Amino acid sequence: MEIYSFKIQSIKGEEFDFSTLKGKKILIVNVASECGFTKQYAQLQELYEQFAGQLEIIGIPCNDFGGQEPGAKEEIVNFCRVNYGVTFSITEKVGIKHNMHPIYLWLTDAVNNNGIKQEVTWNFCKFLVNEEGLIEAFLPSNVEPLDEQILTWLS
Repeated sequence: MEIYSFKIQSIKGEEFDFSTLKGKKILIVNVASECGFTKQYAQLQELYEQFAGQLEIIGIPCNDFGGQEPGAKEEIVNFCRVNYGVTFSITEKVGIKHNMHPIYLWLTDAVNNNGIKQEVTWNFCKFLVNEEGLIEAFLPSNVEPLDEQILTWLS
């Protein structure tokens, strides 16, 4: 199974179909508005603009880690737009530790992902998905979006 078989609701309630991302690299990040890593939104936006057309960034809000994304949809959208000028895709708020969303069941399952099995441990963990729809790497929260590991992967 590859990522292209998944669909998720956007933060605005529209269906987001991962099959539309075929041929692009995808960076999936579980995001939160009240986290010490929230400032990474700025670098995520910069990365998105720098690699437009080559990279899709999918921010997936989650309140499972420290209750740091308590806001409703409208609050999340407004926070991202006003504070960080976010134009990359933001999805509905999902569960990761509790009532895990199917996309995270897939992302964390080594059988589907070239032997990569990584538990999401906090907000702003990153999955790097290649143009074939397979996970190439997992990066923890403290790896910033403009880190050399990500820039090298995009080159």
